Amino acid sequence: MQAQIKGSTMPVLEMILDSGERVISDHGELSWMTPNMQLTQTTGVGPSGGGGLLGGLKRVMGGGSLLLTMYQATGGQGMVAFAAKVPGHIFPLEVSPGQGYLVHHHGWVCGTPEVVPSMGFQQGIGGMLFGKEGFILQRLEGQGTAWVELSGEVTTYDLAPGQTILAHPGHVGVFQETVSFTVQRVQGIVNRYFGANGHWLVVLTGPGRVWLQSMPLPNLAAALNPYLASGERTSAVEGGAVGGMLGNILRS
Repeated sequence: MQAQIKGSTMPVLEMILDSGERVISDHGELSWMTPNMQLTQTTGVGPSGGGGLLGGLKRVMGGGSLLLTMYQATGGQGMVAFAAKVPGHIFPLEVSPGQGYLVHHHGWVCGTPEVVPSMGFQQGIGGMLFGKEGFILQRLEGQGTAWVELSGEVTTYDLAPGQTILAHPGHVGVFQETVSFTVQRVQGIVNRYFGANGHWLVVLTGPGRVWLQSMPLPNLAAALNPYLASGERTSAVEGGAVGGMLGNILRS
């Protein structure tokens, strides 16, 4: 298996698989692939093939999909690619027993079959940056390599035992499972309601590494909203040349 990250601000993760090799991803992550890639929808992942419906429901609660897509090369070497959704970075994480990660709920791109994605944490706080969805994290555990996507620029901090950093919820990208975290309310009524920084902060305490992202998706959407006339907004199906033709057909 070979993984290559192509591009800069809008990277593409290209996976070259030898015959019989497999990777998994959330449903709907595929960008393009060679014809000899076989797709299978499954709820069971991990070394034992376990998971089942309960595992799928846990993924849904963590922001993922009920079914995972398994990509397997057949009859020779194959390729499957996953493109970034917004400007940012894609990078690998090595997952092993006792060395798992918690990732923001749209951050996991794909992984080797022994990587197990599940719900890491969910707190339904309407005032957070994620809006009505609350603060949602996916947990990546098991054994293998996972690739994650963070938006904007990425800053890492290696926290010593007991060392703490406070972060706006949307900027929390990834952290090692050795890092403890809590959610605390911003102090002071004036700060909460007139400070434009939201009502909540995430408290991350070492030991462990933390990856923070500079451009949370809700912030990007809010920045673009004034420039999008409601009558001119297009659906996702209209992206690209073929999508444009489909859009014209749907509107006719």
